[in-house]
Amino acid sequence: MTGTARRRLAAPTLAMLPRIADSLSFLYAEAVRIVQDDTGVCAQVESPKGVDRVNLPTAALACILLGPGTSITQPAMATIARHGTSLVCVGAGGVRSYAGIMPASLTTHWLEKQVRAWADDQTRLQVAIRMYEMRFGVGTAPAGSTLAKLRGLEGQRIKALYRMLATKHGIKRFKRNYDPDSWDSQDPINKALSGANSCMYGVVHAAVLALGCSPALGFIHNGTQMSFVYDVADLYKARVTIPLAFSLHASADPEREARRRLREEFRALKLLPQIVADIQTLLDPESTSATAGDRSVDVVHLWDPHLGPLPAGVNYGVDSFDAYDSFDLQVE
Repeated sequence: MTGTARRRLAAPTLAMLPRIADSLSFLYAEAVRIVQDDTGVCAQVESPKGVDRVNLPTAALACILLGPGTSITQPAMATIARHGTSLVCVGAGGVRSYAGIMPASLTTHWLEKQVRAWADDQTRLQVAIRMYEMRFGVGTAPAGSTLAKLRGLEGQRIKALYRMLATKHGIKRFKRNYDPDSWDSQDPINKALSGANSCMYGVVHAAVLALGCSPALGFIHNGTQMSFVYDVADLYKARVTIPLAFSLHASADPEREARRRLREEFRALKLLPQIVADIQTLLDPESTSATAGDRSVDVVHLWDPHLGPLPAGVNYGVDSFDAYDSFDLQVE
C-alpha cells in the first residue's frame, strides 16, 4: 500500500468523528515532538535506543495539552484541526496560552443563542443567576439579587469550602495564591489547584468550541477572550478541582498527580457530557436537543429580515426580482 493510500484511509469523515460529549477529556504531552506520519498523528520521544513513536487518537480527544519542551509540525496541526481537537499550550509554572481550533462544519445554532442572551442585560443576568444556582443549588440566589450580591455569596461559600477541606486534611492554614513568578515556592495545594484548573479550562474550552460558541462572550467574567470558558469552568471547581487539590497536600509532584487524578475524575463523573449539557441549559433552559453536540453538517441558510431563513446554494438572480416592484434591471 502506498503512502498516499494510507493517508486517505486514515483521514476521517464527519460521520466517523465522535460527538464532543463522547470524546476522551485531554492528553498531556511534555518534551516530545508531535508529527504527522502516513497513518495519523504521533508523538516522537528520544530514547537511548533511538526514536520511539506513540500514536495519538486525535479524533477521539477533546483537547491536547502541549507542555514545556513540546513541538508540533504544521501537517500534524492540520490533521488535529480536521478532527476538531483543541490545542492548549501550557507553560511552566501554570502560565497558559490557549490556541483554539474550531471545526468548519459547526453551525451557529448555539452561538446565536449565546449572543442573544449576552447582548441584553436582563437575559445576561438570568444566565449568570443560573450559573450560580448550578454551583450552589436552585433557589440559592435570592429574588432580585444583583451580581455584586451573588459575587459576595460566592466568596463566602468558597472560603467556607476551603476551611472545611483544610480541617478534613489536618491543614492549619491555607491561602489561595497564584504567582507564576514564584511558582517553586508555592505550597502543594496551590500548585495542584493551578494545574488542575489549567486542565479544566482546556477541556471546557474544547467543549465551548465544539458547540460553536464564543469563548470570549462571558456572562460573569468579562474583558478576556476566555471569559465564557472561565464562567463554565467555575461550575465544577468546588466539586472537582478544589477537593482534588487539598487531597494532594502531601504530594511530592502535585501538578503531575493533579493531571492524572483529574483524568480519572472526568471519566468517573462523566464530566465532559455534563459540560456540554450544562452549556446548553445555561443558554436555552427550554432546549431538549439531543444532537447539539454532534459534529454534523447542517444546511447553511441565508438571512432575510422579512422572509426568515432562506435556502443557500440557490441562484436568486431571476426569480427574486419579482419580489421587488421598484427593481429595474438594465443591461448595457
